[in-house]
Amino acid sequence: MKLNIKKTLQQAIAAHKEGKLQDAERLYLSILQSYPNHPEANQNLGVLETNKLIQLFQNSQYDEAIKLGQSLTERFPKHQFAWKILGVVLGQTGRHSEALNASQTAAALPPQDAQVHYNLGVTLKELGRLDEAEASYRQAIVLQPDNDQAHNNLGITLKELGRLDEAEASYRQAIDLQPDNANAHRHLTLMKKFESQDEQFLKMQELYLDENTTEKERYHINFGLAKACEDLGDFKKAFIHYSEGNALRKKLLNYDTSQDEELFKQIKSNYRQIKQNTLKSEKLEKSLIPIFIVGMPRSGTTLVEQIISSHSQVTGAGELAFIRKFGNSISTGLSQVSTEILLKFRQQYLSECQKISKDNKIVTDKMPHNFLYIGLIATAFPEAKIVHVKRDPAAVSWANFKQYFSSKELGYCYALDDIISYYGLYENLMEFWESSLGKIIYNLDYELLTVNQENETRNLIEFLGLDWDEKCLSPQNNTRGVSTASNTQVRKKVYQGSSQQWKKYEPFLSGAFDIFK
Repeated sequence: MKLNIKKTLQQAIAAHKEGKLQDAERLYLSILQSYPNHPEANQNLGVLETNKLIQLFQNSQYDEAIKLGQSLTERFPKHQFAWKILGVVLGQTGRHSEALNASQTAAALPPQDAQVHYNLGVTLKELGRLDEAEASYRQAIVLQPDNDQAHNNLGITLKELGRLDEAEASYRQAIDLQPDNANAHRHLTLMKKFESQDEQFLKMQELYLDENTTEKERYHINFGLAKACEDLGDFKKAFIHYSEGNALRKKLLNYDTSQDEELFKQIKSNYRQIKQNTLKSEKLEKSLIPIFIVGMPRSGTTLVEQIISSHSQVTGAGELAFIRKFGNSISTGLSQVSTEILLKFRQQYLSECQKISKDNKIVTDKMPHNFLYIGLIATAFPEAKIVHVKRDPAAVSWANFKQYFSSKELGYCYALDDIISYYGLYENLMEFWESSLGKIIYNLDYELLTVNQENETRNLIEFLGLDWDEKCLSPQNNTRGVSTASNTQVRKKVYQGSSQQWKKYEPFLSGAFDIFK
């Protein structure tokens, strides 16, 4: 029976208006099956699926959203909104290269949209392309000067670029535009030293007491007030705010220590099979040599990367997610292990590093949690250097507790007992790697580095097989972008005493760190 196009279209439009979206979609598709270029059916179906795309995104149904977004952009290549949402969803799922393509396509299509340029800035920053991210945020601000989120993210980018005065000005602009911007308040507290309960302090206090402040906003405010109270010497109140902020963050991340206990167990039990497929160094192309800097977060890995990447032959790449992205399933036994699999993993990693090596043959990767994958790294990159940064465990544990991490992968950082438990897992795994791999891991003591900088630095550079470069003694002059929590400290000369700061809070810890004595 021949389809009555006019009648079917009327039925589809009626169903669409009545909110019967599945019926409307079925009717539009029936028209397009017979008449693929029917303009009204195409347009109306595009509107319907765009609304569906938004709903999928809002419900965090990312896989379905990506499929629909890709379908929409294939059928409607100039559908800016579909490209825009697709870019955001791809970014949410860690597919940043694909997100970049989608966001760039959206930005090239009319009309000029501030949110599109903002989204592009987010993706560029994730990829470490900080200068381009800055340009995108500034374009978003040109199109929408009162966009407080764009000002805030511009501040974050400028901070990572080491332009601290400009970063502070951007945070202040974000707060001027939106005094309730809790994230901007937290960032601004890290840029200044509180001498009194100033206007910003009082505003944060107001937001803290406001029952309408959301839990997400509240943990930003708690971390901000904790920093302010610490500056003012009120360590008891600072501890209260750190504790509240951490408890809220843990609740929203829904962290449980058992997930990490199982992860460490899987990695150790699967290593024997990985080791049996170790790649032969003499058969490998070595156009790029990685240096892996590992350790607990806040142990000094950023400083060590600044030192090493000050060398003229080294590019500092920062915290790269590629080992985990390409190798986690291998390390945990979720995928089969073979020489071919390890070669593919090696090639995937080096291909990504090649894009950011800046023509240097040596690249540092300072993702701290790569300590999980040392066994895999040693088998796939026999030529690589592995530097393990060790710091006083109480200092590391406290530094993790007082630090807000944007990553959702660090759920253990938001309760003292979880941090201590995780630290035990970390120490046990490092002992396992050292007993399994011998002396290929270089242990660098952070405290010794700060006390005897030149000697420890020379020993490190010698281990890496590099000629001596005097610039390695002045890491504060290294102008590379730094995206970690230490991005303000590494702009200063190497200093001593930071590992004793936790003792100011010892009266409130109820002996939590006695286990480290």
